[in-house]
Amino acid sequence: MTPAAPRGALLPLALAQFICSFAGSNMNVMINDISVDLGTTVQGVQVAITLFLLVMAALMIPGGKLADRYGRKRCFLAGLLVYGLGAVASAIAPGLGVLILGNSTLEGIGTALLIPPVYILTTLLFTETVARAKAFGVIMAMGGVGAAAGPLIGGLITTALTWRAAFLFQAVVVLLIALLGRRIEDPLPPDPSAPFDISGAVLSAAGLILIVSGIQAADNDIRLMALLLGLGAVLLTAFVLGIRAKERRGVEPLITTAMFASRTANLGLITQLLQWLLLIGTSFVVATYLQVVRGYNAVQTGVIFTAATAGLLVSSLAAARLARRRSQRTLIRTGFLTSVLGLGVLIALADRSLNPWAFAPGLLLVGLGIGAMLTPSVTVVQSAFGADDQGEISGLSRSASNLGSALGTAVAGTILVADLTGHAYAMATIALAGIGLAGFIVASLLPDQAGDTSRSTR
Repeated sequence: MTPAAPRGALLPLALAQFICSFAGSNMNVMINDISVDLGTTVQGVQVAITLFLLVMAALMIPGGKLADRYGRKRCFLAGLLVYGLGAVASAIAPGLGVLILGNSTLEGIGTALLIPPVYILTTLLFTETVARAKAFGVIMAMGGVGAAAGPLIGGLITTALTWRAAFLFQAVVVLLIALLGRRIEDPLPPDPSAPFDISGAVLSAAGLILIVSGIQAADNDIRLMALLLGLGAVLLTAFVLGIRAKERRGVEPLITTAMFASRTANLGLITQLLQWLLLIGTSFVVATYLQVVRGYNAVQTGVIFTAATAGLLVSSLAAARLARRRSQRTLIRTGFLTSVLGLGVLIALADRSLNPWAFAPGLLLVGLGIGAMLTPSVTVVQSAFGADDQGEISGLSRSASNLGSALGTAVAGTILVADLTGHAYAMATIALAGIGLAGFIVASLLPDQAGDTSRSTR
């Protein structure tokens, strides 16, 4: 394939990651507007946000398998169609139920169909290590900026027009991506004979949904939380046992145990989960605090987030240059430490000052830290496997990232929504900082040159 073809493919792939990440954070500044307009509560809107992220996480692995079976470009375009229908349904939603159907369900399913092909196609189209790192750098930068700029763009649209227009904006961007995506060429033919593990898909999705739902229930009913967590653990255990049983019978499961044979990739997956937990958790906590406690409107809240967006954009775009000078492990470790420092600054300054710009230094540091480690973590995971395994590992990788996003909203949101006071805000921020330190420890276990390999490490 000529060099021009991958460049033509990169724009729609990067835009796809942007809009899906945007959808995961832009509703954070619409909490008050949506709850008033639809006659629901802050908790109700939180449920819609978390379900969207959770549906993505639960269906990413099946989405990766479907991409191999029916073709990466075909699934990419089908995902855009489903996502677009969900965005339109959300824009005209008369109540919370339709919003959950459109945003949480249809947009979540659409994202699970289109995102695995983004990472599979990037790995297959950009075969050289440096070119692949640059491509992933652009995609992860767009994803990070989408998540960080979601509050600002969503706030501007909500204040100037209505929160419903933010979903129409998504529909327009999806249409643009579909038009640009027609130029993408799939390097590998689809394999219609490839089996699809329906029982594995159901067990894994239901297990993840119950686990995150259990965390969300913590602020209302401890017994319900324990029940949901227990049921989720049982289903995920059944999923793992089912994988092993199918492999012994020679039947292809939803995801093979070989995907977990690389210690480096496993550690990379954990860092991905924790990075997105930090980013989305911080976005939810700060946005909710500003609106509910400080009384800021959507655009005021969004403007404050420009600091995080700027930091993330700067460090993400510098990822390829930084990777030539420092190991992937060093970049990931530095990213976690910088993010934790930013959360510390948020606690020290923002909670003690009425000046809204007291949030800027902390958010800037969080953005710089997250942006510095997004691309290295993806490179570590994707490069640990060959071309034949990209469908599975891409689905698993995106599942880990989106599960982190869902957990970020569930964990931090549960702490904050339980008692919307300055103390609850500080507690949620401290919890996120603790998770950031855990990420630093996990990253320290990575091989020093983990990201420099482009072959399988299994």
